[in-house]
Amino acid sequence: MSEEVQRYGGGGGGVGALSLDLLGQVLDRVREPRDRKACRLVSRAFARAEAAHRRALRVLRREPLPRLLRTFPALERLDLSACASLDDASLAAALAGADLAGIRRVCLARANGVGWRGLDALVAACPKLEAVDLSHCVGAGDREVAAVAAATGLRELSLEKCLGVTDMGLAKVVVGCPKLEKLSLKWCREISDIGIDLLSKKCPELRSLDISYLKVGNESLRSISSLEKLEELAMVCCSCIDDDGLELLSKGSNSLQSVDVSRSDHVTSQGLASLIDGHNFLQKLNAADCLHEMGQRFLTNLAKLKETLTVLRLDGLEVSASVLQAIGEGCNNLVEISLSKCNGVTDEGISSLVARCSHLRVIDLTCCHLLTDNALDSIAENCKMVECLRLESCSSISEKGLEQIAICCPNLKEIDLTDCRVNDAALQHLAKCSELLILKLGLCSSVSDKGLAFISSNCGKLIELDLYRCTSVTNDALAALANGCKKIKMLNLCYCNKITDSGLGHLGSLEELTNLELRCLVRITGIGISSVAIGCKNLIELDLKRCYSIDDAGLWALARYALNLRQLTISYCQVTGLGLCHLLSSLRCLQDVKMVHLSWVSIEGFEMALRAACGRLKKLKMLSGLKSVLSPELLQLLQAFGCRIRWVNKPLVYKD
Repeated sequence: MSEEVQRYGGGGGGVGALSLDLLGQVLDRVREPRDRKACRLVSRAFARAEAAHRRALRVLRREPLPRLLRTFPALERLDLSACASLDDASLAAALAGADLAGIRRVCLARANGVGWRGLDALVAACPKLEAVDLSHCVGAGDREVAAVAAATGLRELSLEKCLGVTDMGLAKVVVGCPKLEKLSLKWCREISDIGIDLLSKKCPELRSLDISYLKVGNESLRSISSLEKLEELAMVCCSCIDDDGLELLSKGSNSLQSVDVSRSDHVTSQGLASLIDGHNFLQKLNAADCLHEMGQRFLTNLAKLKETLTVLRLDGLEVSASVLQAIGEGCNNLVEISLSKCNGVTDEGISSLVARCSHLRVIDLTCCHLLTDNALDSIAENCKMVECLRLESCSSISEKGLEQIAICCPNLKEIDLTDCRVNDAALQHLAKCSELLILKLGLCSSVSDKGLAFISSNCGKLIELDLYRCTSVTNDALAALANGCKKIKMLNLCYCNKITDSGLGHLGSLEELTNLELRCLVRITGIGISSVAIGCKNLIELDLKRCYSIDDAGLWALARYALNLRQLTISYCQVTGLGLCHLLSSLRCLQDVKMVHLSWVSIEGFEMALRAACGRLKKLKMLSGLKSVLSPELLQLLQAFGCRIRWVNKPLVYKD
């Protein structure tokens, strides 16, 4: 034993003889968290090196936060977005006494329990703070952003869906943080043209701005046009902006590289043509779901971007073969094009497009119903570097077209064949794509165990697999996947109703699985859930809706083993109040629970379970009938802790 201790870092030789700096460089090259943990456990020298060298930390529970901050003094990036029940008091207590002088980036996304007091303490403890993410902190308002504004060196700030922020709060930020380079105000609907005007005057270094879903108008674009360094501008669903606003924007500095006007109803191709006139170095243009027609002037101006434009999204547009030919001729440096739900996309149009755009790596043809194998042949022949191909609802393609893709496109990493009626022969061809990471086969009822065996035999890098309503899939397919695709992180088996506990037993060997959807698997019980919980320690999201045979035994297994679970759906399961209470009190990371029609749970059972977890829960979904019978004091307590409850009124209908 003493020999091993000496060898692995307990004495003066072996790993223990190396310097902390050298060991830190070794750890930098260890990418997998599990492998880093193994290094720490096998060698105290590695543990000391990581403590001195670690730069990033993601915390899942608030209890160990003070110890972790003291253990890793060299931290630069701190992620508290998944830290359940974090509030002002616990954050301030954790920060006290810790050396956080090196912290530059902090993520508090969805940390609804943190208010201005906690943010005050954070800014005071982190003098070098450069980036803060408060996205989806729906309760955050002017007082919270005023606290953040004290970080005078701030360069990046995300306030996405901070619904209480107004022009007053924005004014505090722009005056206090004049070095801002990146700002997201998405869904901050109290921000007006006045706030945007002040922002444009006070933050001349701004390079990226997101004003999506704001009620601002053309005057805001006039103000934004004065930002001489602005490179990225997102204005998704800005219904008060029109072509006149884009004309004003075009008169500003020729610095814009990326513009997103998707779902902005009053923008037309004329306005986009004006924009291109003033910004002829655009690299990315997203006009999805906003254009009704493709004007000739816009097509002509696209040709001005021939050398620079790499991403073009035109979802929902009426196009023709001649239009696609013109795009191909004018924008032959494209690496991504999206034509999702575009009417008029034909084999001829795709052929003329890809013949001139051989650099394409991402092609989205979702719901282009007229396409056949001929289009796939053209893509395979011309776009040999394609990595992502989205073909959902292209029901006329077959294994013949996919065979050409598999042969000619060895770098394919993602393919979406949802509702394409592909069969096992198609999967046999796709199995040649050994780099495949994401495969979506939802609603492909002809896919069976045989086809998935092909995939499992050669696609060992697969991380996401969608088998939604692939009703021919059985336990044998899961056995093959567990043996050949051990890196799977996301798996959708909803409505694959031939799967039983035996199949879930195979899934227990997928140690990297984080997201598992098992909706309406009526043959699985607590035995199968136990296998998953014991084997899949990294499980974060689990959907058990309408798994009618799941009872308290399944919940007890989750409570004991699935300690990282953050989102759970157990609607229609046959669980009791005791099982529910034990589950919610045990899972310290659980934040989002959907529990509709838990017929065996009494009012008292709901009360006890919710009280056991009210400090951690952020989202709940329950029957509206419970709103009037649960104690008002409990509901107020949940709301005070930042929990949002979605009340639904659904009839009790059982499905097979």
